[in-house]
Parts: sequence; C-alpha cells; structure tokens
Amino acid sequence: MGRYNACSRVDNLGFPGCSEFMNKSASVIYAPKHFASRHAHDHFEVSAEPVANQLLAWRDRVGHVIDVLPTSQATTTHFNASIDRYTLGDRVFTDCSSDALLLERSIARISTDKVRDYVFQVFTQGAIESIRGGPQEQGTSAIASIVAMDMNQPIRMSRGCCRVLTFFVARPVVEAALPHAESIHGRVFENTTPMTQLMIDHVEAFSRKLPAMTSAEAASTFDTAVQLMLAAFSKQAKLGGHARAAARSAMFDKARRYVQNNLYQPWLTPEYVLMAMQLPRATLYRLFQHEGGLGRYILNCRLREAADELVRYPDRQVIEIAYSLGFNSASAFTRAFRRRYDLAPQDHRLMAAQRMGKVMPGNRNVAGWIDQ
Repeated sequence: MGRYNACSRVDNLGFPGCSEFMNKSASVIYAPKHFASRHAHDHFEVSAEPVANQLLAWRDRVGHVIDVLPTSQATTTHFNASIDRYTLGDRVFTDCSSDALLLERSIARISTDKVRDYVFQVFTQGAIESIRGGPQEQGTSAIASIVAMDMNQPIRMSRGCCRVLTFFVARPVVEAALPHAESIHGRVFENTTPMTQLMIDHVEAFSRKLPAMTSAEAASTFDTAVQLMLAAFSKQAKLGGHARAAARSAMFDKARRYVQNNLYQPWLTPEYVLMAMQLPRATLYRLFQHEGGLGRYILNCRLREAADELVRYPDRQVIEIAYSLGFNSASAFTRAFRRRYDLAPQDHRLMAAQRMGKVMPGNRNVAGWIDQ
C-alpha cells in the first residue's frame, strides 16, 4: 500500500477525505443510540459549534481519557472532529475522524485518574506524525499505522488530519496474553507489510459491519482483531515463545513483585535482587532488557511511586519522599524525575492539584501548562 495524503479521498476503503466526512451541517451531537437493540452507541461532533468553542468542545469530549493540548490558535481556527463510540460489554471501540491534534497523557494525569486499559489505534487515513513514550520515537510518516498504548504510562503524540479506529482492552486481557506487556507501550507498525495490511483490513471491515452485528458477533470480531494485534506486537517486541515465554513470564513476575515490595528499602539494587532470586546474572538481566535493564526498572518504579506519593500526600516535603525511596539527595531525585517525566516534582504536584480542583497557596498558576 503506497503513501497518501491524510486528507485525500480513499476510494478503495470507501471513506471520503477529511473535508467531506467532517464538514456536516449538523449541530453538536451527543445522542446515545442503539442499533437494532444490539449494543450501545453514541455519536458526537463539533461542526456546528462556534469556531472559538470547537477544539474546547472536543477536549471536553475526549478528556476523560487523554488531554488535547491547545495552541495559541485554538480559539481562532476552524476545527473538525467527530467520534462514534460503541460499548460491547466490557469492550469499547471508537471510530474517530479529526483535524490535526497534539495529545498527551502525562504522569500528572495518570496519578489522578483510574484509566489503566491498553489501547490499540488503527489509522485508516493519516498517521501519527511523532510520538514520545515507549521504545520507538516515531518521526513523520504518511503511512497508515497501528500504535499500542499502555494508559498506565505517559505518552505524547502529534497526528495530522486522520481517521483512527480505537480498541480499549482491559488490562488483565493483555497481561494474560503477553509477558512484559508494558513493553509494547508506544510501539508502532507502519503499513508496509502484508500482516499490517491484514490487520487494517480486518479492523476496517469490523467498523463497517459493527452497526448491524449482534452483541456476540461484535464481541467475537473485536476479540479477533485484538488477538491479531497482540500477536504482531508480541513478535515485534520478541515476547513470544510459548513454554519458554511462560517460564520467563513467571520469573519476571516474581522479580517484579520483589522489586515492588521493596521499593522503600534503601538497599534495593540489582545485586540484591540477583541474590534474592538466585538466578544467573545473564538470565535476570535478559528478563528486564525490555525495561532498559534491571537498574533502570528499579529507578523507574521508584519514580512512578514518587509521582503517586507527591499527589497522595500534598503536605509532605519532596525531600522526604525522595529519601524514603532511596534517593541520596533532592537534586539527584529532581534530575531523575525531570529526565523521566519532563517536569520537576514540584510542578507535577501542582498540575495534579489543579487537575483535582485543589488550590495550593503560594504556588504559581499553571493553567496554561498544557500549552508547553
């Protein structure tokens, strides 16, 4: 499949370009529907909103999952977007078309909400232009692609005018299918192989037929699409291997539990984990290669715990949290936190407080933080 303009007509897929499928003379809609009493469906679009409100209306609509980052032109530029959302029991599928967007799920956001699903996005028009978070830092691409996201990890991505079909998959489903499931976060497939094209074709067919499907048919087809994508990402991240993979997964889970249970112990280092696990050094280090190594895994777990502690205990000093999690100084903690999350611990705490509607006296207003 060749390259194409994100906003051009895609006749072979049966979908018009952005200007055609989003410029509808309808009012803003949020109308729950049922197709043949099969499954819940609702539709939302911003086309009839005043220009100044269009992006803001879209941000409010999708803001329960991810933040839409406005720009200085956000209230002066026409913005098109629409979404159809289908609820299939504990599964959620969305069909979204929009103009260019900058999206972020920050550590402040993660620390203050309970969304922990895995998300798989299939681009049938347009593509991700850049993505930060996970092992693959993606540059500009005009090829429709598939991206995996762990909603328990930060991510920031820029996408052009596009149509994207999204699967929200419960965390236990993915973690039961993949050892080291977290390592697929931020991974991308470009539409350059027969396998990728097969997945895209399957998902497109699902989206077309979904309104007429029974609940059982929809759930089964949804699950098949998810299994195809899990198999592809597993192969890409080298997580497969049947019996061997199961054994590695069991060892990894045991080591991970040991780390999590001892995060507050100052002696927690790779050497201590090695002694506790009684595994060959090479074996243990291979288990954590997808995490950047065991030392990096321990550090990232401590930083993530610190991020939650900063929000959970707003009156506790940053240095206290840093010391309790094994950092030797406030400066070392701040540098590590900034490298991991692109902001200082104090700013993370303030952003989280603002998100929860709390006022922190003496702190500067960062209402415009999402423009950064």
